[in-house]
Amino acid sequence: MELHFTGVLIAVCTFLIIGLFHPLVIKTEYYTGTRLWWVFLVLGLAVVGVAFMVENVFWSSVLGVLGASLLWSIGELFSQKKRVEKGWFPMNPRRKDEYEVLGEEDSICPIPGVKRNKYNQTITHSSADNSKA
Repeated sequence: MELHFTGVLIAVCTFLIIGLFHPLVIKTEYYTGTRLWWVFLVLGLAVVGVAFMVENVFWSSVLGVLGASLLWSIGELFSQKKRVEKGWFPMNPRRKDEYEVLGEEDSICPIPGVKRNKYNQTITHSSADNSKA
């Protein structure tokens, strides 16, 4: 029986590429904000274009995953900004004027009727009463 490792190697490379882009997006947003989104677009389109021209299945697949990850990172970059505004990730103090600051009454919870503050703590009547005392 002959073993074929191409699929497993593509899966490992996909896992590593996605794992690499998670901190890359976080660091990019922290240091530069969302203004470099176009770099992800140009690189993503270029890498996908090269993937179409590569004959080898393994390298074409890896380049396709890399290009798709670059393109997907554009949306994640803007989502990361929202996560920072919600207080889920640290804000770069040098760029604090680029974020919308949430007030105490502003809810960041997408569920109607549930109120959360900027620290992602659920606001209840009893906790509101305790804070006034």
